[in-house]
Amino acid sequence: MNEIHKKKPVKSRELDMLHGSLLDKILWFALPLAASSILQQLFNSADVAVVGRFAGSQALAAVGSNQSAIGLFINLFVGLSIGANVLVARYIGQGEKENISDAVHTTMTLAGIGGIFLLFLGMMIARPMLRLMATPEDVIDLAVLYLRIYFLGMPFFMLYNFGAAILRSKGDTKRPLYCLFLSGCINVVLNLILVIVFHLGVAGVGIATVVSNIISACMVVSFLMKEEDAGQLSFHKLCLKRKDVLEIGKIGVPAGVQGMVFSLSNVMIQTAINGFGSDAVAGSAAAVNFEFFTYFLLSAFSQAAVTFVSQNYGAGQYERCKKIVRLCAIAGILSSTALAESFVLGGKFFIRFYSTDPVVTRYAMIRMTHILALQFLNGLQEVLAGAMRGMGYSFVPAAITVAGVCGIRFVWIYTVFEKYHSFEMLMNVYPVSWIVTSAVILLAYRILKRKVFTEEIV
Repeated sequence: MNEIHKKKPVKSRELDMLHGSLLDKILWFALPLAASSILQQLFNSADVAVVGRFAGSQALAAVGSNQSAIGLFINLFVGLSIGANVLVARYIGQGEKENISDAVHTTMTLAGIGGIFLLFLGMMIARPMLRLMATPEDVIDLAVLYLRIYFLGMPFFMLYNFGAAILRSKGDTKRPLYCLFLSGCINVVLNLILVIVFHLGVAGVGIATVVSNIISACMVVSFLMKEEDAGQLSFHKLCLKRKDVLEIGKIGVPAGVQGMVFSLSNVMIQTAINGFGSDAVAGSAAAVNFEFFTYFLLSAFSQAAVTFVSQNYGAGQYERCKKIVRLCAIAGILSSTALAESFVLGGKFFIRFYSTDPVVTRYAMIRMTHILALQFLNGLQEVLAGAMRGMGYSFVPAAITVAGVCGIRFVWIYTVFEKYHSFEMLMNVYPVSWIVTSAVILLAYRILKRKVFTEEIV
């Protein structure tokens, strides 16, 4: 039996995932993580709200039309951060200190390389990408400007996300929250100053976002450098260990490719939305913020499943892994449903934070009632996919999601939506794809669970 079973962690910021009760620890892990993501989205929403209220619907559409394009660019590397989380958590479960240090430094090196790559890529293909998405001519110049400024902060965005993944692998979800709170507050203040006082419009919002990314990255790097255990970051130790790169890639690349294809399907949906004009784009951009809030609750419990399963799987505690999955699924679905229904019931009130235009509000309400009210259907899929990644099987959930969610959306747009061309029918693609994919991924998880845990026990 590993030594880690005999000696419990003593670091106050580390969460003991291998011993004792689970539900309270899962909540202790997931809720700050959800709060971090929701806080980040609140500050991103401030971008949308400020330009919508003080720079007009065109500026709102310009910022909102970039969301799916940004996701398409960054999701591969965000997927790699999931691989880093799993790898570090597994080494912690196995008590392998030297490997933990190598994984930390490899992770941060990948973050820097990925961020620089995305900076140059975003600059080069911003306009061609937005034209390919059929962005309305009355907003495309503003959209290109915002996208290029946004990508100036990409190296810092990546350093924060990979650094936060390392902290989360040890159960520390609070310090990433502190980073986002401070940087987000600065983001909001800069938004108001640059847009209202200096009249910079979307450029001001983009500049504020870059500054906030720099601050959050500096904070998380500082936290890692001050660690007193094997997870301490030192610049002179930065490296690319082949075995760690391969392991991170094994788990992270399928997750990243899934995210890219997922974003590609959203780009296609955004392209279809663009065909209804700038009011529809603005309404959709406003409503999607509330989808993010509820999704982040699901994602937090999915991330809890990844991390808790990774550590316990590394320590050989398979029954505990099964219990983790059940608790994460129940907690994620119940909490996200409660929040989503609150937003739907107060829909018009919440939309007024972004726009008072009645046409924009109408489109926003259509999206909220067709998607947000049914987003709980996505919960099972998210948690089970996280659990499989925690066990080191990233390709299976990625393949199912690509074929299920993305494939169904492609088919829907070119068949059902083509025949029944309405904004409402376009929005129906989301719940339909969630239902089908969740059913398939549940079957896959049950098969994989029996196979993997039986083999490991033998």
